[in-house]
Amino acid sequence: MYRHIWAEINLDALQHNITQILNIVPPEQVMGVIKANAYGHGAGAFCEVLQQNNINKFAVSNVYEALDLRQKTKDSTILILGNVDPLSAREVAENNITVCVFSTENATALNTAAKELGVTLNCHIKLDTGMGRLGFNCKDVLTLKTEMEQIFNLKNLNVLGAFTHFATADRDSDESAEFVAKQYELFKTACGIVSSVAGQFGKENLIFHSSNSAATLLDYKTRPSEYYRAGIILYGLTPSQGLELPVQLKPVMSLKATVAQVKTISKGDTISYGRTFTANSKMTVATVTAGYADGYSRNLSNKGYVLIRGQKAPIVGRVCMDQMVVDVTNIKDVCFGDTVTLFGEGLPVEELAGLLDTINYELVCNVAHRVARVYIKGGEVVKKLRYLSV
Repeated sequence: MYRHIWAEINLDALQHNITQILNIVPPEQVMGVIKANAYGHGAGAFCEVLQQNNINKFAVSNVYEALDLRQKTKDSTILILGNVDPLSAREVAENNITVCVFSTENATALNTAAKELGVTLNCHIKLDTGMGRLGFNCKDVLTLKTEMEQIFNLKNLNVLGAFTHFATADRDSDESAEFVAKQYELFKTACGIVSSVAGQFGKENLIFHSSNSAATLLDYKTRPSEYYRAGIILYGLTPSQGLELPVQLKPVMSLKATVAQVKTISKGDTISYGRTFTANSKMTVATVTAGYADGYSRNLSNKGYVLIRGQKAPIVGRVCMDQMVVDVTNIKDVCFGDTVTLFGEGLPVEELAGLLDTINYELVCNVAHRVARVYIKGGEVVKKLRYLSV
């Protein structure tokens, strides 16, 4: 791999996080959430390690992610959490992919497409207990019962289960905790309705699941779920800033680049587009091989920082598409080829998220397609993934 910008993926850290999760819930109840290319880490590599730990259930966002993942695992359960275009019914059925149905319109369209093709689609019913996105509204019990009867009457849909999603499982206040409790109670009531209607159609042994990452670690005793959808915790990141967890997680990804040039600038010199930084005195600056096309936010211009030789180097001027400039005046002997840590050991991704008023999820997911992924195990590089243009 040519050193330019790369994401180091620590498979030992991943294994540590999986072990922490499996100390709480058994592998057959874990569903690894590896949508968005495993939150930017690489779905294929994560799928492989999860299966080595007897985790064979996966959740993704859309049909394309599901089809790509099916190429990497032939026998696992793959659940699509989002909308599925009825035009994809043939590929979905042929690849044994489970879809979610979240409205009568959505379910009817999928059933019609499946019927025309002579196939049956496996599905989970999405129940909206307070998230307010996709799902059948669970507050009106009579309407929900009617809708469930309509769903189970669709002959080309095979309902395997139902699920919901918590809005505030990473509780940061008493009010948030109360809302999770209300969602869970509403979910239990809705599950009772689904089970009752299913029984009328001869359907038994449905799977009901509600726990996301935070609920998996915090509520596994008090709010049991038949599947535990582990997402952000797999990647060693906390669901929200400051949340105290009963396990110790290890961040899996570090993002790194290199120093391309070191130069001296004079008082009054300006840096980068728009001349938003002016040197107040003589300075030493370094040009770094990373920019917003790599997923490094332009909003870190003039306020972010990187690590070079273990020390913070502030960003000066605007982050460009492929490069940025940092102040290394107070860092001794910085030179061409030095490694730059954009986030990772010594500079947690949460620090950058705080500067951007966002969350750690966004920053790791934003690491671009063109950034090489380097997988490390036992201190050695075991795999390199370089993306080709298409």
